[in-house]
Amino acid sequence: MLTRQRFFLGMLAGAGAMFARRRAWRRRSAIDFSGRTVVITGGSRGFGLVLARQFAAEGANVCLLARDSGELLHAKDQVLTAGAGSVMTISCDVRSRDSVEDAIQAILGVYTAIDVLVNNAGVIQMGPLEHMTAQDFDQAIATHFWGPLYLMQACMPAMQRRGFGRIVNIASIGGRLAIPHLAPYCASKFALVGISDSVRSEVARYGIRVTTVFPGLMRTGSPINAHMKGRHDAEFTWFAIADALPGLSISAERGAAQVLEACRHGDADLTIGLPARVASVAAVLAPGIVAQVMAAATRFLPKPTDATGNVAKAGRQTKSRWAPSVLTRLSDRAALANNEA
Repeated sequence: MLTRQRFFLGMLAGAGAMFARRRAWRRRSAIDFSGRTVVITGGSRGFGLVLARQFAAEGANVCLLARDSGELLHAKDQVLTAGAGSVMTISCDVRSRDSVEDAIQAILGVYTAIDVLVNNAGVIQMGPLEHMTAQDFDQAIATHFWGPLYLMQACMPAMQRRGFGRIVNIASIGGRLAIPHLAPYCASKFALVGISDSVRSEVARYGIRVTTVFPGLMRTGSPINAHMKGRHDAEFTWFAIADALPGLSISAERGAAQVLEACRHGDADLTIGLPARVASVAAVLAPGIVAQVMAAATRFLPKPTDATGNVAKAGRQTKSRWAPSVLTRLSDRAALANNEA
């Protein structure tokens, strides 16, 4: 009996010592963003813009990459107001290697170094699998996999020479758990998680730390710019309401603050939101049950329709009795605040 007690006490002491060492290591690895150069893709609106404002509030030099030059100018004003050391905007399509390399060279020509890269650019395609085409999957993969890979490849040589860098890849709970009616999105986010984890292990020796982020639903205002297929109005309605419900979703500002802390310490991964954390654990411990739950949930989602459902419509092009409504108010406010509208 005494031997068993000593064994368990020894186990507890060892676990406590490991926890203490990890805490100390995490404190030593923390960085200050003041004066750092931070590159954010998809930085002109939504979560990218929220992240940009928070990095700016800490005095970072923020470089925003996005396709729409008009949105970039609007975003620049907001980020400057937040207190950035400086703001640089570049029209860039992350799906194009040439566009990415030109953007990174332009940034290095001004700042000489890139301290933080945030791969945030994204697309959302919603609807039944019957309406999804190979082109839908190509677009998602190009944005969520090839784009981040091009950016990492373009930034890493400069980071390696300095022996320092932070890379943050914004994946999704849909990169751990396949969600019905989001097949292209989930497939591409799973790919992003794979490359993010692979790169992390390979570049650690250069002082580069890679953080993979798994957000659940966040109130960024994104539903109006998501692309709906199938029964457009019904798809938009369920997504817009889910995205706005407190408890099921969290504010983009809270999520962004967590991302900054994970980046500051170089954490390997971050899951945002209690529902996302529960889903992540369930997917590992009970994959069969999760599969059954997802299959059951699909029965309550909008059914496929005729050929009209093959044409994608942006959320802003749809309308129903319930969206926009009081049920989507929090998401609607976020859309206005974060340049989505």
